[in-house]
Amino acid sequence: MTNTEISNTITNKKTILSGIQPSGKLTIGHLCGALDSWVKLQNDYNCFYMIADLHSITVRQNPASLRSQTLDTVAIYLACGISPENCTLFVQSHVPEHSQLAWVLNCFTGMGECSKMTQFKDKAKSHSDNINVGLFAYPILQAADILLYQADLVPVGEDQKQHLELSRNLAQRFNHYYSDTFKLPEPYIPKVGARIMSLQDPTKKMSKSDPNEKNIIFIEDTKEQIINKIKRCVTDSGTEIKLSPDKPGISNLITLYNIATKKSFDNIEKEFYGIGYGDFKEAVGLAVADYIDPIRTKYLEYRNNKKMLNEILSYGAEKAHSIAMKTLRKVYKKVGFYPLEHK
Repeated sequence: MTNTEISNTITNKKTILSGIQPSGKLTIGHLCGALDSWVKLQNDYNCFYMIADLHSITVRQNPASLRSQTLDTVAIYLACGISPENCTLFVQSHVPEHSQLAWVLNCFTGMGECSKMTQFKDKAKSHSDNINVGLFAYPILQAADILLYQADLVPVGEDQKQHLELSRNLAQRFNHYYSDTFKLPEPYIPKVGARIMSLQDPTKKMSKSDPNEKNIIFIEDTKEQIINKIKRCVTDSGTEIKLSPDKPGISNLITLYNIATKKSFDNIEKEFYGIGYGDFKEAVGLAVADYIDPIRTKYLEYRNNKKMLNEILSYGAEKAHSIAMKTLRKVYKKVGFYPLEHK
């Protein structure tokens, strides 16, 4: 596909960029918290969805696992309904402009701006044996991700607001020194999704990095695995099935049942009034297993077709590169880099 053909596929819709790191298996939380939203957004926006592998190596990764998990993540994107025809789906490291722009932005960022980032402080505590420069400069690479594609909107949660603010500050700073170059990205605040908690400790959010897999429902889990995990999950004292802050275990199960069945919380409480915890767990397990199973089936089909996944990633990298290259050329010219003259 030529650059002209690629350009013709880019509409005048507002641009959104988002991504997930391939540093572990994706969970039901990713499904209802991000991927479901992405599927809807791709029809109304010019969406760039990346597998953020450059970001993932701020923490030590097993190389073979990282490569495999990158393809896993692509396959799950597709299984959830993300279409390479309706968005730009690519691997971050396949588009070198991300790293190239990040270096320029590094030179416009103060040490204090990075050192005050809450995520850096938190990750430095949890990975005290590997506090590397990449972890420190992570938000600058994230700014490059956003600004390369002139993103209008960026889906953000509470933990990413600081990073988006830095992206805006860097864009304004560069524009001030060198004339308008970057759009100022705005936060896209999605509707508040369900907060899925750990199965064994429902006071903590479910996390793919949790070393105890009994706490997590993965999109790759079989029906039997899901049912068994929910059957063994922690509940609360008492017998009432009710959504309440003082019943975190049962509230988490009600939330999972709501996600799987789309039934309202009120109707769920009525449906299981007077029912014991054991029967409720069984019902939740079956519902969640039935909800995940069609996605898992599609995931396995895509994951077993490596040739197709490579073709999709090649196509996506070409589309992303054609846009990113235009932005980087402007940046390089404005900062004074001497261009390579082609014979």
